[in-house]
Amino acid sequence: MKHTEKEILLLKEEVKLMWKLVISQVENAKKALLKNDMEIASQIIKTEIDVNTFELKIDSNCENFIALYSPVAIDLRMALSLIKISSELERISDFAEGIARFVFKKECENMDAQLIEKLEIEKMFDILIGMLLDGFVAFETEQTKVSERIILKDDKVDEIYHQVFNILGDYIKIHPEKAVCLLKTMLLVRKLERIGDHNNNIIEEIVFFVEARVLKHSGKKEG
Repeated sequence: MKHTEKEILLLKEEVKLMWKLVISQVENAKKALLKNDMEIASQIIKTEIDVNTFELKIDSNCENFIALYSPVAIDLRMALSLIKISSELERISDFAEGIARFVFKKECENMDAQLIEKLEIEKMFDILIGMLLDGFVAFETEQTKVSERIILKDDKVDEIYHQVFNILGDYIKIHPEKAVCLLKTMLLVRKLERIGDHNNNIIEEIVFFVEARVLKHSGKKEG
């Protein structure tokens, strides 16, 4: 194995470790929100520092790799994509932290369980976690066949998100005293929708470095 190949494997391993950590952040955000678990929310907030550290380390290592080895073709695409993927993962973790802070600061206590079910928040979480797992497999195997499946999952997240406006609008009419809480809930659901967009950006980067093909702006809606 060439020295550059070893360096690339090490870079990929760092990204995989970061990816697993971000998956756990999103999984824990789901638990914290649905169970109103302050302890889990607190742990998510603390762990965000580790995610940020991963991003800085990956950026630095990729920049050093490019400077030292002047890679071309797939090796260069890989290094550039790893920088972008780590950035997208960090943004996903940011949104998970935002959800944790929603719980930790008690911004909307005693939320109506039936409303939460109607908003399909748990379903959104499950789809997003599935997207992260599918993306991880695509990254690890360098197989891009799942890219279409991931994009279709994001479309489903968008469908749920767009229904939220009417559901919360109707609920505010009946419970105007809860308007502030419901508006904060709208912002929370928006965080979930954005996680889906960042998952899509990741799969675009995987397709780019594996196939030298650009998916961005190829009919995908703006997020």
